[in-house]
Amino acid sequence: MYNIIMRKVKHAIFIALFILVTVGMGASVYFSIQGDNNYDYVVETNAFFAPFEFYENRKIVGVDVDIVNRVAEKMNKKIQIKNVEFDVIIDNVEAGLIADAGAAGLTITPAREEKVNFTIPYYDSVQYVIFNRNNPPSLRDDHIVWEALAGTKLGSQIGSTGYIFVDSEIKDGVLSGTNTEIKGIDSHQLAADAINAHIIDYAIADELAAKFIVEKNPEFDALPLYYSGPTRAEDYPVEESYAIAVNKSRGDLLEAFNEVLGEMLTEDQNGQTEIDRLVLKYMGLTNE
Repeated sequence: MYNIIMRKVKHAIFIALFILVTVGMGASVYFSIQGDNNYDYVVETNAFFAPFEFYENRKIVGVDVDIVNRVAEKMNKKIQIKNVEFDVIIDNVEAGLIADAGAAGLTITPAREEKVNFTIPYYDSVQYVIFNRNNPPSLRDDHIVWEALAGTKLGSQIGSTGYIFVDSEIKDGVLSGTNTEIKGIDSHQLAADAINAHIIDYAIADELAAKFIVEKNPEFDALPLYYSGPTRAEDYPVEESYAIAVNKSRGDLLEAFNEVLGEMLTEDQNGQTEIDRLVLKYMGLTNE
């Protein structure tokens, strides 16, 4: 009996150590909204995009997680959140074998719409340039235009719209033929870290991710990225809209997400939505 008990204890210790090691290594970790491993749907995310999804006390939290929680409650279903590399989410949701939906601050693009269904947009964002305060790019009033980045080494999260925007401008846009380089990096924070490591000159990230990084790292600053207009007053931002990606055969899940988002986007008497309040909460700008 003693040997059996000891084997069970050793097995439990091994499992605990395995979990700690895989979490520490950033491996894919499963979190069930309902607290167990029996689930009806899997939603993939990349938990390095605060305030929409990030780790807090070894648990994934954020705006997108709250949205998924609300959908689970509305449908009376168990939904599991799986942390994966950002650039595989759309393809996994399209296949529908290991993921039913993706919630990771995903931007609606024509190429992605061919693969998945998107919910109604729930947040509009602008691309930002992150830079070390001691080495700012040329400014144009309160923003940075693409041309100011010509000939530099840029970094952005692999598969993100920031990376897509930069890559497009280098291939056949305003940065074409300017010796500008783009480096894909695993997360926006690591892209910012690469600035101080002199691997890149500037990082491109979504607005809130950039502001979150600047808030936590005072050596950085960030400003919005713009396209040049005919005149300086007509410059316009590099904008995008976030939505949840859903497998095209999961109509019931898409409907539930849209219902929940409709409720959460309803403005209160101050013109603020629940999504707005959650963004402020997870940015640490409220006392909630």
